[in-house]
Amino acid sequence: MNLMDLLPIDLVPEIAKVVGTHLFGMDPHSIFFKVVPSTDPNVTFGMAFGVFALVLYYSVKMKGAGGFIGELTLQPFGKWAIPANFLLEGVNLISKPISLALRLFGNMYAGEMIFILIAIMYSAGLVLGSMGIVLQVGWAIFHILIITLQAFIFMTLTVVYLDMAHQEHH
Repeated sequence: MNLMDLLPIDLVPEIAKVVGTHLFGMDPHSIFFKVVPSTDPNVTFGMAFGVFALVLYYSVKMKGAGGFIGELTLQPFGKWAIPANFLLEGVNLISKPISLALRLFGNMYAGEMIFILIAIMYSAGLVLGSMGIVLQVGWAIFHILIITLQAFIFMTLTVVYLDMAHQEHH
């Protein structure tokens, strides 16, 4: 999904507009098409909640229901501090999908905003427009690294979270 960012920004929405108007008879002004899905928090949260469901599933599968509940209530302070343990472990468990989703969304959305801000420079005159060309090329090269790195980070954290779900705390 991140690699969709390498396509020209108007290409895919224009194709969607042509297909929508000619094949389905839609009004061309009512068609909204977002090119990069990972710049939408709904998509990133959907993927993160999928990872969260897998983490819960494998935690219960590997440790059993009692082991999973025991991990939530008895770690790290023991049985005398069950409310504090549950609060700490609950925050730890819930923060994983939220941080996973917001990290991917924030970095991809920020990259899109920088492209838009650089594109605005073209309308600011000849001097800033010529600087915009240099900045656009530089940011495009850097952004190729960012979109690849963000996909790698999401995948790596997913593997780490699933590995943590398979481990038992002693």
